[in-house]
Amino acid sequence: MLETEIRELLAELAGDDGTSAASADHLAAEARRHIPAKLLADWQRQCRALAGAGLSTGTRWGYVRHSLVVAEQLGAQAAFQLAESVRQIAYIAGRRAAQALPHAAAAAVRRLGTPGAFRLWLNTVERYAPQMPDVLAALLEHTDRVLGQVGIAGYEAWVLNGLRASGGDRARRHAYFTFSDPDAERALMREAGEIVYADLDRRLTTYLTALWRLRLMVRAVGGSPGRPLPRRASFDGGVVWVPETLPGVPAAAAVDLFRASLAHVAAHAMFSGDRFAVGGLKPLQIALVSLIEDARVELLALQAFPGLRRLWLPFHEARPGGAVTAPTLMARLARALIDPDYRDGDAWVDKGRAMLFARRVSLHDPTISRGIGNLLGNDLGQMRVQFNARSYIVEPAYRDDNLGLWDFGDDRSDNAEGTDIFDLVRIAPQTGDDTRPDPCRQEQAPEEAVNRARPADAAAQEEGVPVARYPEWDYVIARERRDWATVVEYAPVPGAAFTIEQFLKRRSDVVNRITALVRSARVSRPVRVRRRLDGDRLDIDAAIEAMISRSAGETPDPRIYMTSERRHRDLSVLLLLDISESTNDRVHEDGATVLDLERQSTALLAHAMAELGDLFAIHAFCSNGRNEVRYQRLKDFATPYDNQVKANLAGLTAGLSTRIGIALRHAAADLRRQPTLRKVVLVITDGEPSDIDVQERRYLVEDARKAVITLNHEGIDVFCVGLQSDGDRYLTRIFGRRNAVQVDRLELLPEKLPLLYFRLTS
Repeated sequence: MLETEIRELLAELAGDDGTSAASADHLAAEARRHIPAKLLADWQRQCRALAGAGLSTGTRWGYVRHSLVVAEQLGAQAAFQLAESVRQIAYIAGRRAAQALPHAAAAAVRRLGTPGAFRLWLNTVERYAPQMPDVLAALLEHTDRVLGQVGIAGYEAWVLNGLRASGGDRARRHAYFTFSDPDAERALMREAGEIVYADLDRRLTTYLTALWRLRLMVRAVGGSPGRPLPRRASFDGGVVWVPETLPGVPAAAAVDLFRASLAHVAAHAMFSGDRFAVGGLKPLQIALVSLIEDARVELLALQAFPGLRRLWLPFHEARPGGAVTAPTLMARLARALIDPDYRDGDAWVDKGRAMLFARRVSLHDPTISRGIGNLLGNDLGQMRVQFNARSYIVEPAYRDDNLGLWDFGDDRSDNAEGTDIFDLVRIAPQTGDDTRPDPCRQEQAPEEAVNRARPADAAAQEEGVPVARYPEWDYVIARERRDWATVVEYAPVPGAAFTIEQFLKRRSDVVNRITALVRSARVSRPVRVRRRLDGDRLDIDAAIEAMISRSAGETPDPRIYMTSERRHRDLSVLLLLDISESTNDRVHEDGATVLDLERQSTALLAHAMAELGDLFAIHAFCSNGRNEVRYQRLKDFATPYDNQVKANLAGLTAGLSTRIGIALRHAAADLRRQPTLRKVVLVITDGEPSDIDVQERRYLVEDARKAVITLNHEGIDVFCVGLQSDGDRYLTRIFGRRNAVQVDRLELLPEKLPLLYFRLTS
């Protein structure tokens, strides 16, 4: 009876789909096998409920097939949960997403393996479906790929990354979840715990500039279905290609490998000179000439920076002995040429080492590499050592593929990433562009212009210069998104400095009163004061001298105590002004805006701090999305408070949004360099953190709170003056109740801010 009911059910669900009787028989048998008899009736009700919900035949039939896979792996209850999710997704995101869900569920159970993890995956899909109904089907179609790399732990983080990054832009969201956007793959690698070159780019290119004053154009190359991920770095003139990631390499080792690789390529850029002509060289000779050239440029680099040996040497793992093959002998020779303590014992390895070291005085001549390489190649040929050009891989891992060393003449082809150097020796001439294709590549300047650092032009300065990338805290997944936001610094636009002077003259009474109050503050390291008539402890040296004098019959000095005093101010303060669009709001009958009051308050406070000699800076910020957090330096710690600073203050204009957390992180970078005992950031803001690419109000509040906590742990105090009537809602959450002050009457801000400063620093 039950079997008949299942057959009838399957016939109903099949509709006009053309499902054969044999398929129905098979599914009926699978249902009896994987779903307990007492739950078969429940399973049938779930199937009929989907039919009653008006879902397509494909969706209903997909559930039948894949729910049995889910039931087999995780039990019948998981299959029932899937049915409920299919109905929810159909209502939220439409039929296409609902049809994709059962197939995605079958992939998910293979990757997850437990009912709890499967339930968590379904909950995640349902939770974010309302935010991405247009791309939910695409997300589900890539379930196996995403879960296969990051598991359930990173799945939500990767999904949320796409939603945060797109900022409500449907086209960008579609590109991310269909993997048309390279950032999707990079984000997946990051969640999988792999180091992605993009996260290190700025640090490593700065490293090269510090070493050699080189400005190389570095491009990360990823893999694709028709093109595997490159195994080595490669270079061509002023452009360097590196693998986008290093699969299987631990994070710490990956950072060192990227750094070692770029340092090696930089050595080639400094010392290799013109390319070698291939001519009639055999693959073995090409490999050996390249090996000697690698060693030659590294020896020259070590003459300038001996510490590079500590970077390169750990990657040389060759040992004496073992099988005598060309690759093993060449790896041993590579180590012998860089490791002064290495002793191999093989005659061929020792000969190669002796030949190069005998030419130390000629190391700047690249032709010695060709000469030594040819001789060593002839020796290996006479030894009848086998060399397979197809399987040969340059060792150690940080060295490049040597393509940039050779001139292949007419045989040089379109060098797609991953091309084997020995293929280029044998291929037939081809027509067309002979440059390496790169969608990100820009028009190149001459090589020497590319390789040398150069100042930014005036137009770039006016438009703003990206100077740093900072993480941002995502409270939903409780982790920081690395290098998520970019700070772009803009030069201040000067205004009329005399307006600041006029204001100070009008408020001379306030200036005098505030200066007197702040002068009494003492923030410094305690200074030990010895030989006092009274104090909180004995001055041991003075007490001993007094006892000696008394024993000698002399009158002892009664000043035998010591104490600690604070004798000078020892603090640095960074005043951080919010100049977002809302500061254009008028708050006074005479037309004064919030920004006017910020400007006046800052002028009063700056005057007092300058008179007292306090170390201070004045910066301002606003934001235009995470990729443009605008930052202006009106006054830095090292610059005097003069008419130029007053002009910068007078010229402030308001606009855009308020991304406080990133501005705080950038301000902290300056404060960390100050040598004072106490470091303070004083934020003046009139609005809740917000930005154009963030829909969730709590997101930027939690990020700002995380930034404040981080700064506090580093010994940097963060205080805030709030200029909004309902600011207590979020200011106390961000800064803490003791560190946030709400100004209820904005017209009193110019007087209240300096008084607050006195309270904070006394």
